Amino acid sequence: MEKLQIDEFTKYVFLSSLEFSPDGKHACFVHHKADMEENGYKSNLWLYRVEDGACFQLTAADKEKGFIWLDDSTILFPAMRNPKDREKAANGEPLTVFYSINIHGGEATEAFRLPLEVRAFRKATEDKYVMTVSWHPQRPSLEDMSDQDKAAELKKRKDEQAWETMEEIPYWSNGAGFIAGKRNRLCIYDAATGKWELVGDETLQVQNFRLNADKTEAIVLAQQFVGKMEVFNFMFLLDMEKGKLTQLTTEKFSWQDVHYVEGQLLAMGRSMEKYGLSENPRLYAIDKNTGDRKLLTPDFDASPWSSVGSDCRLGGGDGARVDQGLLYFVTTEGCNSYINSVNADGDITRITQAGGSVDSFDVRNGQVLFVGMRDLRLQELYRLKDQGEEKITSFNDWVHTEKSISPLEHLAVETDPGVTIDGWVIKPVDYKEGEKHPAILNIHGGPKTVYGETFFHEMQYWANQGYFVMFCNPRGSDGKGNAFADIRGAYGTIDYDDIMAFADEVLKRYPDIDSERLGVTGGSYGGFMTNWIIGHTHRFRAAAAQRSISNWVSMGYTADIGYFFVDDQVGTHPWDDVEKVWWHSPLKYADKVKTPTLFIHSDQDYRCWTPEALQMFTALKYFGVESRLCLFKGENHELSRSGKPKNRIRRLEEITQWFDRHLK
Repeated sequence: MEKLQIDEFTKYVFLSSLEFSPDGKHACFVHHKADMEENGYKSNLWLYRVEDGACFQLTAADKEKGFIWLDDSTILFPAMRNPKDREKAANGEPLTVFYSINIHGGEATEAFRLPLEVRAFRKATEDKYVMTVSWHPQRPSLEDMSDQDKAAELKKRKDEQAWETMEEIPYWSNGAGFIAGKRNRLCIYDAATGKWELVGDETLQVQNFRLNADKTEAIVLAQQFVGKMEVFNFMFLLDMEKGKLTQLTTEKFSWQDVHYVEGQLLAMGRSMEKYGLSENPRLYAIDKNTGDRKLLTPDFDASPWSSVGSDCRLGGGDGARVDQGLLYFVTTEGCNSYINSVNADGDITRITQAGGSVDSFDVRNGQVLFVGMRDLRLQELYRLKDQGEEKITSFNDWVHTEKSISPLEHLAVETDPGVTIDGWVIKPVDYKEGEKHPAILNIHGGPKTVYGETFFHEMQYWANQGYFVMFCNPRGSDGKGNAFADIRGAYGTIDYDDIMAFADEVLKRYPDIDSERLGVTGGSYGGFMTNWIIGHTHRFRAAAAQRSISNWVSMGYTADIGYFFVDDQVGTHPWDDVEKVWWHSPLKYADKVKTPTLFIHSDQDYRCWTPEALQMFTALKYFGVESRLCLFKGENHELSRSGKPKNRIRRLEEITQWFDRHLK
């Protein structure tokens, strides 16, 4: 077996956005792969044929990421296939071009185009589509302008790129840049006339919409705000024939998703009164006439999504489906994610049983297909069959037949009376008993996510480089209910204690780990915890803090989510208790640090903005601690997961070489 190389992920296949055809005879999905020449990713549509299990490529322009089924044999997707269209978009002219393709043969043909940046889209009636579009109310539409006026407007917009004006928060968003004043607006497009119309108030930020069975109505989730976006949202009803939007709910509540199930509205939502932003949603029935809600699952205490981590995914998919009177959704429970169904009475049934992760799925006429990670394998397509699972594709089988992959060894560690956390150890691939090796402690982000038994490229690479790798789910993690995940006002206390207790237990059980050659790393919350650890212990010889938080005061008033996230997670704000906010900030303890530390950050990371790394790096340099900062230009908070391939390689090189220098 050959050792796994640092750039091996550029050969992996990533799968997303799985969806059945209306008749259930085919399913379409998106196939992604790195493009080293363009330093990006190629994305194409692929088909799965239920009858014989065959999978084959449908498109080849390398830019297809979204699609809908128009009928049993036709798919509609947006793309920029024409160089002139790509040039228009590059010059700032809003444009989305839709193509249709028959799955049984033939080339894709242009269906229609819109002078709008379309985000999500669904077909309603024969000619009408409902969409969400990015809209800037201060900019006039280019649609009816003369060529001369259009050129003048585009020049004006290009000139305006030299400045930004802001009158609301958040003023930027990770991965989207400056967003002040912009909204996701609801739009109805009539293909028969070529006309489009925006629906609803321009203060609305539309998050999601679902059409009813006969496509005459849609339920819409949206936030309405001026000046400051709140964390709650509302439900609205869209009459497709009249193009009228009517508000259904008025109470402050956080709705995650809503569906029509047998004519009834079922919604996942939370009040956030007891557990704040991290509170798990529960299922409610919504009265369509009054907006009143009825709780159906009072004992449900799991995240209705997958938070099982990996650095080997691109894209996503719809997190819930409706089929034959049941709502299907994913939960994170323990260290795994599962598909479940729930009926209108709130009775929940687990559909999948195997461990790992479910990354995208669909259900049609009782058939269940999903993209998943199983048995430490990379993503493949699976189907449920005879109460079991059948792997359909073999895109990434070569990794396990050709490369050295080290298994995960599970540990359950009691860190406090009545508190048990899950963790794992990966041994070096060339491990021989009695030989000492260095180890890397890896801490997940969130904090409300989980490590599970899924493939992590970086950790397998480190195991191939001679490292033990250890990682765990301390308090604050997902999968064990609200109370376990609740560390509001306790950052750096019980979570830190759990991680240190886990590290102690690993060293006890694995005597071939050299306790004098330990490294620690993590990103986002894991970056915060790395910064916290080096200010509270000297047991680690080297550290790498990625996309980290160092100062809750600055994070709260520069990050895209900071103004509500810090108040919630720290439990206060500087005007009420500045000492508490500062106490939980790793920067406070920078004068105690002795550990050589590498900082990895991105200059467009608006989730944990660049000053978080700059402050900690500057403080360590001020106090004479060996440190290094690698700042990636044009990248954001997702660098390690979906950043440009060459930048992802450089990031992993920086971290590995830092540990090699100090631990080997």
